[in-house]
Amino acid sequence: MACSSSLIAEQNFVCSICLSVFTKPVSIPCGHTFCSECITNYWHSRTTFPCPLCKEEFCIKPVLRVNTVIQEMAEQLKNKVGETSGTSEQAGNGSVLCSMCSGAKVAALKSCLVCFMSFCEKHLEPHQKIPTLKKHKLINPVENLESRICKRHDEPLDLFCRVDHEFVCEVCKSDHKTHMIVPLEEEAQMRKTLLGNEKTHTDKMIEERQQKIQEIQNSMEASRNNAAKALSCSLHVMTALVAYIKRSQAELTEVIEMKQKKAGTEAEGFIKELGEEIMQINQKNVELNQVSLANDPLKFLENLLSLTISKPQVKDWSNVTLTSDEFIEQGALAKLQTTVMREISMLCDPDLKEKQRHAVDVTLDPDTANPHLTVSADGKQVIHGNRKRNVPNKQERFDHVLNVLAKEGFSSGKFYYEVQVKDKPQWDLGVASQSINRKGDIRLSPKNGYWTIWLRKGNEFTANAGPAITIPVRKMPQKVGVFVDYEEGQVSFYDVDVRANIFSFTECNFTEKLFPFFSPCDNDEGKNSAPLIITPVKHNS
Repeated sequence: MACSSSLIAEQNFVCSICLSVFTKPVSIPCGHTFCSECITNYWHSRTTFPCPLCKEEFCIKPVLRVNTVIQEMAEQLKNKVGETSGTSEQAGNGSVLCSMCSGAKVAALKSCLVCFMSFCEKHLEPHQKIPTLKKHKLINPVENLESRICKRHDEPLDLFCRVDHEFVCEVCKSDHKTHMIVPLEEEAQMRKTLLGNEKTHTDKMIEERQQKIQEIQNSMEASRNNAAKALSCSLHVMTALVAYIKRSQAELTEVIEMKQKKAGTEAEGFIKELGEEIMQINQKNVELNQVSLANDPLKFLENLLSLTISKPQVKDWSNVTLTSDEFIEQGALAKLQTTVMREISMLCDPDLKEKQRHAVDVTLDPDTANPHLTVSADGKQVIHGNRKRNVPNKQERFDHVLNVLAKEGFSSGKFYYEVQVKDKPQWDLGVASQSINRKGDIRLSPKNGYWTIWLRKGNEFTANAGPAITIPVRKMPQKVGVFVDYEEGQVSFYDVDVRANIFSFTECNFTEKLFPFFSPCDNDEGKNSAPLIITPVKHNS
């Protein structure tokens, strides 16, 4: 770097365009001097020819001639600066390098939007000391400085319009008079703050989701552990139960055999005693027969008076009975079987797959749907709409309650269908007789021809058995299966996903055709807007 005593001389021989000591200096009519190449490039593609310093314009391009005196003095200055600066310059490690360094480039400290050049600390000094150059717009080092100049006004794009989202220069401001115009740095800082806030928000969102993943993974692990415990418990309980039943069967067999043996012994005793009594009675009959054989009245009376008839030692057998009513095990065992099967079916009904073989294709009948219900075109979904539909008031249509029946009816055999109730806190499902009342208010009960269950408030399960029965469930089902055995008089409801029985109507007396019954209930301002969906049922082979 040149010493302080040479700075004045150096400043007098620096081109204001390239900011280096003149190379082939030329003067223009206004008196300012520039490097021949610098001023030629500055005027390239212009219709008028302004001075870069005083902005005086010339209509005709001035003739440029080298000022030999200034050139000679500039050459001397270059040699002097070269001797004092040495070769200590090193290539900078910044992404933008100094435009003035010859040889090894040094990282730029600033970029000038007037000169379209970037400068290291050494070559930036003229901009910090020469009054004219101090007016230039300096920014942090950037590449492609030309893109930061307004193409209309050749001024730095150092402002930003917040309305049009455009970069503008000082001259462009007149086109945005009513808009919010701020310095580029202010807008950048504001946007960096917003970006930082958004990044903080996204980081928080990522953290929350990572925590949720961990929570789900923990739940999965807990679920696996609980499933393993349940399997172990079921194996232990079922094994113990089977072993107990086997022991009980052996004990019960022994008890029944003992009771039968006791009954046989008692019967044999009765028979023997009766036999002995019969022998006594027969002996009396023999004696009586001997007396009665005499035809002479005198002889008959003599024989009779001389005969001593002993009364047989017998007892009254009229109240002595031997019945088989003592063997009440059949009834108790039948009750035990029903209880065990019911309780197991509440956990997982092993017969559900067999019942699903009787699956039928069920389609909703829009002619029965309440006017506030909307049935899908394929007849597989129904929802409660916000508007009443303009539909004929047919005899088969429910006019007050939000019900709909299926088109298909069944008067014999077995049938099964499934309905998705996911995301619904209220719904009704079941079967109904063909002759049910469909007008006005309706009470669901078998007495009125309805065999149904319903869900209320998202967790209140009820079987409408008349009186109603509260159904205890561990978890609300997402899909409900309905099975009907017409001849057996049975209507059963299942949680399809866990294959567990929810409730069963038994010993029903069906006398007419049965139709699948549905009610999505009121949508409750969108809280119960999900549809009831009749789902396809796969027939197990």
